[in-house]
Amino acid sequence: MSYPKLNYPAIRLRARHTANGKTEVFDAVRGRWLVLTPEEWVRRHVVEFLRTECGFAPQLIVEEYPVAINGMSQRADIVVVGRDASPLVVVECKEPSVKIDGGVLAQVVRYNSVLGCRYVVITNGVDTYCYMCDGGEYRPICSFPHAE
Repeated sequence: MSYPKLNYPAIRLRARHTANGKTEVFDAVRGRWLVLTPEEWVRRHVVEFLRTECGFAPQLIVEEYPVAINGMSQRADIVVVGRDASPLVVVECKEPSVKIDGGVLAQVVRYNSVLGCRYVVITNGVDTYCYMCDGGEYRPICSFPHAE
């Protein structure tokens, strides 16, 4: 399977093929092998970007962060926490073929109603939108849409 070029710097992945023909990549943050899906392709790029370009230490990046919403257990793709373990940034990753729209923003806003992050990010690896939460209002602060 080939994966599209994303609007993130290229990364090096440690990969292996399983006996059943799947490709797995090593997630250094969680210390385990994961099946390489299109969404995981995006997540690996975002995690590396947070580490190398934004300067977040790996121990501050939490993947599959548990979020309880209306008694239901859900998971935010990526949450960056501060040194005091309080959530600072929540990131929702979608595979590149998924359009980033109001539904995706609503999903991450639901997570953030519990988490209380200052920043939310939604991305499919091609289009990325960043928002600042200020008093319950979400203000766009930057975007990196795909140039058509």
